[in-house]
Amino acid sequence: MKRLLVLPLLLFSAIALAGQPIDQTRDLAADGHVKIVNVKGSIQVTTWDRNQVHVGGTLGKGSPGLQVEKDGDTLLIKVKTPEKSGLFHWGGDDNMEPSTLDVQVPRGASVAVDAVSATTDIRGLSGGTVDVNSVSGDVRIDADSPKVSVDAVSARVELSGAMQQADIQTVSGDIIAPKVAQRGDLETVSGEIRLHGGPFAKISMNTVSGDVEVDGGLQKDGHIEVDSVSGDVKLRLPATLSAQMRVSTFSGDIRSAFGQVIEKAHGPGSSLNSRIGQGDGNIDVQTFSGDVKIEKND
Repeated sequence: MKRLLVLPLLLFSAIALAGQPIDQTRDLAADGHVKIVNVKGSIQVTTWDRNQVHVGGTLGKGSPGLQVEKDGDTLLIKVKTPEKSGLFHWGGDDNMEPSTLDVQVPRGASVAVDAVSATTDIRGLSGGTVDVNSVSGDVRIDADSPKVSVDAVSARVELSGAMQQADIQTVSGDIIAPKVAQRGDLETVSGEIRLHGGPFAKISMNTVSGDVEVDGGLQKDGHIEVDSVSGDVKLRLPATLSAQMRVSTFSGDIRSAFGQVIEKAHGPGSSLNSRIGQGDGNIDVQTFSGDVKIEKND
């Protein structure tokens, strides 16, 4: 008899440990805004051709619940965390299991995400903006968007799609952008920046010790600007390049398939200042000790 009583209790415990399933749907305009908050776990956003938002997934054990509220054209989806208690604020999200959010939004919606260690994967958006804040959870975005913004600490950021403007900041996380069509402002301390695509209108990249790699051309009046301390810089530019190129380094080396590199008469360092083609665009690269390599992409 005791064994029969224990079996349902064990089954109930297993279900509780597995987390609580989520299945909620709310109406939202085709160009509405969705804000998603999840401390740990994962956030996956996909699109559909409905003026609705569907939230699926699993709520982690220890979470007080899921908050889904609409205010005007904005829908908030938030995984609640336990309140911290005691003199040293013990508990809170430290004792909460990861939550999985699978969110379907209208294709033209704008999406904002706040995460700590939760990973973020956003795919299929067309027309709306994307704004992600993450500490250590990696971020992947594939969207046709007028503007994408990401602010992260150690998270790796991967971008794809046709983005008119990409503003990305990390501390140690890498920034990988196989295709950014128009404008970008990419900053990192020790992470790498790898940017492909173009033709670029205006791209600015800043790093302390992370390496920078750019592969792509310029629009007629386009501008590529790279500022590095000790990170190496590699540019792969089309043979038909038309730009004014200015490159300087205090103690690093410069190797370029375009223009003429001038070595300092006394001490380390070198520079390059050349007009390539008609000189329509501008390329400015400056490093302290990082090397610069500029290749011709025939």
